[in-house]
Amino acid sequence: MQSKVNGLVVGVVCALVSSGVVFGQDEARGSSAGPGVGKPSIVLVDVDRRQTTSLNGDWHIIADPYVAGLYDFHNHVIANGYFNDQVAEPGKNTLVEYNFAKSPTIKVPGDWNMQKEWLRLYEGPLWYEREFDYKPEAGHRAWLHIGAANYRSRMYVNGKEACEHEGGFTSFDCEVTDFVKPGENDAVIYVDDTRMADGIPTLKTDWYNYGGLTRDVSIITTPANFIDDFDLHLDRATRSVIEGYVHVEGASAGTKVSVTIPEAKLAFSGVTDADGKAAVSMPAKGLSLWAPGNPKLYKVTLKAGADSLEDDMGFRTIETQGTHILLNGKPIVLHGICIHAEAPYRGGRVNTDQDVATLFGWVQDLGANFVRLAHYPHDMRMERAADKLGILVWSEVPVYWALHFEDEAVFKKSQGQLSEEIRRDRDKASVILWSIANETPSTEARTTFLTRSANYVHGLDPTRLVTAALLVRGEGNTKIIDDPLGKALDVIGFNEYIGWYEKTPEAMDQTDWKIAYDKPLIVSEFGGDAKAGLHGGEHERWTEEYQANIFRHQIAMLNRIPSLRGTTPWILMDFRSPVRQLPGIQDGFNRKGLISDQGEKKEAFGILQKAYKSDGLGKAE
Repeated sequence: MQSKVNGLVVGVVCALVSSGVVFGQDEARGSSAGPGVGKPSIVLVDVDRRQTTSLNGDWHIIADPYVAGLYDFHNHVIANGYFNDQVAEPGKNTLVEYNFAKSPTIKVPGDWNMQKEWLRLYEGPLWYEREFDYKPEAGHRAWLHIGAANYRSRMYVNGKEACEHEGGFTSFDCEVTDFVKPGENDAVIYVDDTRMADGIPTLKTDWYNYGGLTRDVSIITTPANFIDDFDLHLDRATRSVIEGYVHVEGASAGTKVSVTIPEAKLAFSGVTDADGKAAVSMPAKGLSLWAPGNPKLYKVTLKAGADSLEDDMGFRTIETQGTHILLNGKPIVLHGICIHAEAPYRGGRVNTDQDVATLFGWVQDLGANFVRLAHYPHDMRMERAADKLGILVWSEVPVYWALHFEDEAVFKKSQGQLSEEIRRDRDKASVILWSIANETPSTEARTTFLTRSANYVHGLDPTRLVTAALLVRGEGNTKIIDDPLGKALDVIGFNEYIGWYEKTPEAMDQTDWKIAYDKPLIVSEFGGDAKAGLHGGEHERWTEEYQANIFRHQIAMLNRIPSLRGTTPWILMDFRSPVRQLPGIQDGFNRKGLISDQGEKKEAFGILQKAYKSDGLGKAE
């Protein structure tokens, strides 16, 4: 490819990235980017319920593969970097080698790959810039909210670094109270989507590495002391008490806190302790419990000092008993499907209400009550919609394939992503499973790493279940699930592709299963590729008929597993993946979707739909 990139050539940029040269990694330079040291980010809860100034829309961009906007030719931080948004003044002999105002623009939210052809294959640093009007309020604080920035990012307001962040799929917030001013302000954001060997995810994945500000960006205004975290849940033992806490950032001991649910005639009042936390406990008999078929949401109001938050919350319990999954104390079978955050029809990341409505419309048409949001946290719109529609959710972090499991720094990164995910979505009744990994190799280092992760998640949120998508091994016609990580999990998820990556669909008729754990099982992936509209015999690969044949045999085989409590076949919709290169068939897409990226339903969709709507796959007990 020889399309020009502001005087650069995409082919050169890609060659630099693939050769192992990693730009924008400050550790290699031994210094931080910009003036001072970037503060760590935090995660504000319920940002969609806060006073917000949207920064969505057009942003100027500069692709910067050599990181000229941060470092000089000796890799020292430059004082007049792009974060200063300098402009050469007419009549003055000032050297400024960039100009945001004359640079191209792209839309935020949105990845850069799908908006500019010359950025389609670009991986590396890129700068965003826009001006915005803001009116600071006395006694209030201002926060720059980033819904997601893939993968490493630094945020600047009026030339001052507000914070830095690593991780491409979780939201975060930087305090900018001391940086914003009345009237016109300038925001500059540096985003680097270079894949990293010690990143999460690591260098190789089976999805497209969409770079940039892929979700909403805004300025959030809060009181000086405000509710920055809370947890309200139904107790498992009686399902008649709402328990939890409210934390008030900056509050001193004795700050009054209240929680009210007017429709249920429930009210709680208390005070914070020395750490700013108020423990909550209030009787809640007679609540209509949230569940598929009854997605009841209550208006919940939280108040602390000058701050007030309103949330729509469902109340339910989730637990296991032997091989059963109990929702509100009753066994349930999970009829699910996997979903990537790939936008239908247009490509790129899911980040609009229409994207979410389209995906969940297909989920409901399928007859599913459960989705696995693979392989990373999705836009919060997905969980909000699931709450309203009564769709249960498996939420995951991208601890995917072969990470550096021996590296403590990598473990700390995984902890960070887990805590950000849980903090954001703890208030969503739809989320019942936190997944800590997908298809990781069974090694001692990996098992130690992920056992620590499971324990960490249980500590952060003991009200939900912990799972992971494991691999299986085989001996002849027997498939064995005995991964040692299973000891740390509440629910065993496993991926298998009999009929596609191994053997034929008919081989499933002779397959039996040996399960080492007396725990609920979810088949977190199965399936095969088919190009929509390609037809042939049921033994002809890549055809809709072959994919449908896989599903018929899978359903029959899986129904012979007594402890099967759920299925999430791979996957709802075709999605972009650079590792899928078969011309005329894949063309850069993983074709395992039941629906094409253009909304064409394949034959296998009807096979699974019939099984789900007739309750013909899996049993609750």
